[in-house]
Amino acid sequence: MSLTGPHSASSGAVGLREQAEALSEAMPPLVTEAEHVASTIAQGVHGRRRTGMGETFWQFRRYREGDTAASVDWRHSARSSHLFVRETEREAAESIWIWRDSSASMDYASDFAPCTKRDRATVIALALSSLLVQGGESVAPLGQGFAAMPGRSALRRMAHALIDAPESDAPKTESLPPPEHLPRYSQVVLISDFLSPAEEIAERIKRYAADGIRGHMIQVLDPAEEDLPFSGRTEFEGVEDDLRLMVGRAQNLREAYHQRLEIHRNRIIETARRIDFTFATHRTDRSPQTALLALYGALSGAIAARKPPRPGM
Repeated sequence: MSLTGPHSASSGAVGLREQAEALSEAMPPLVTEAEHVASTIAQGVHGRRRTGMGETFWQFRRYREGDTAASVDWRHSARSSHLFVRETEREAAESIWIWRDSSASMDYASDFAPCTKRDRATVIALALSSLLVQGGESVAPLGQGFAAMPGRSALRRMAHALIDAPESDAPKTESLPPPEHLPRYSQVVLISDFLSPAEEIAERIKRYAADGIRGHMIQVLDPAEEDLPFSGRTEFEGVEDDLRLMVGRAQNLREAYHQRLEIHRNRIIETARRIDFTFATHRTDRSPQTALLALYGALSGAIAARKPPRPGM
């Protein structure tokens, strides 16, 4: 399912890298906006920095496709015919991978929206990363082979992955989150318009759940995609395929369109509930703070619930 209205816009390329430590340096507009959004949320929540976590050994597990060579414990692997990855307690309990859809449909912005879906999703992803780093969590962009790490370096890496990376490094053709194997007790945050077929989305997120991963999904839609406010003669153009549809009275499609969108969304929500994922929607004509607060709250509760008990507790 993919619907776009008659107006679309592409995000302007952002050429500067984030200079988080030097506030006097000019930062990319999306990073600046994300920092502002994060600061407003941070004023109303408490940090979750903990002691006793960090690099404490957690477990060895078999090497899986998607693991990096640097994650292999070569000494332990030498005792066996298999490769083993050494997981630390921080990696097992506090790692959060964030994915923002980079497919072409995310470049859509109608005349009813202040920005593209891609830009809004980027702001939410960066603001969330900032909050998590302030709370002592380890974060990483999903699908790029990075290990999750704490601190401002993780935030700079996230900004580079979402903003500064060359287009050749960030293919736009994949509208589904990558099937990456992650450490046990990790969490994934998936930010997308989720307009791919519901069956494909369900299959992909079930893979994470099968590995014991908790997930949080934010569906970012343009107000035109939510409301279909067009009337009269209207031409709809495909974004990810070369399709055009001319209708004489666009308002006559509204009821059927709303029903189809609801069915599509409910299918995803039902799957998310069964595998213990959270799901929320966000419109680009609404404040990003609302979406960020709900997402941060869901993550906070999940981290607290799944934190491994320390000895003696």
